[in-house]
Formats: sequence, structure tokens, C-alpha cells
Amino acid sequence: QVQLAESGGGLVQAGGSLRLSCAASGGTFSTYTMGWFRQAPGKERDFVAGIRSSGFTYYADSVKGRFTISRDNAKSTVYLQMNSLKPDDTAVYYCAASTRGWPLLLNRLNQYDYWGQGTQVTVSS
Repeated sequence: QVQLAESGGGLVQAGGSLRLSCAASGGTFSTYTMGWFRQAPGKERDFVAGIRSSGFTYYADSVKGRFTISRDNAKSTVYLQMNSLKPDDTAVYYCAASTRGWPLLLNRLNQYDYWGQGTQVTVSS
């Protein structure tokens, strides 16, 4: 019912920046909680950032102060601005949507109902 498509990944040097986009189709985007997760090879998929329909945001400690999540409801798109990138940020980044109401744990995988295919971010040293 809801389709998510990530874009904007690529190869950057440490200290550089990227902006990821996730375009949603289907459903009512403005009511969703949206999240970004990432998964490095051989590791678990981990929470990066989340944004509620109210605009409330929450970040993993590892990216706080460097990454910014935002949304444009008119475009049904969520963004992840990534600055001061580190090699440890290298991963496939996934966009996710939750249709659930409060209480909702923004940093938990099982709180999200729809997932994109992912976009590769590689940060070289």
C-alpha cells in the first residue's frame, strides 16, 4: 500500500556531506512517523533518526549533532542531511514508515510497517 524509494547515496570522503531523500507514495504521508535506519555488512539494522507527524525528532547518539531529519509533507518526502561523515557511517541506509499511533518507539525496527530498498552510503578515510 505504501511504497518508499530512497535516493542520494554515494561515495564521499570523511568530513563530507550527503543528503538522502525518501519519496513515499500511497497512504497519507502527513500522518506517518518516518525513520531512517542503516545496516553495515554483517551487522544489525540500527536506528539513525526518526520524525513524527508533529515534527518531533529523535536521533541515535552516534549521529546527534551531525545528522538532521526533516520532512516535506507537500512532497511526501523525508530527508536525512548527513554532515561531518565518518567511515563508521558507511552502510546501506533505509527509509521506513510507521502508521501506528502513540505510544510508538521511534528507534525500534518493529514499530515500522513499510520499508524502502535502501541506498548505499560509503565514507572513505
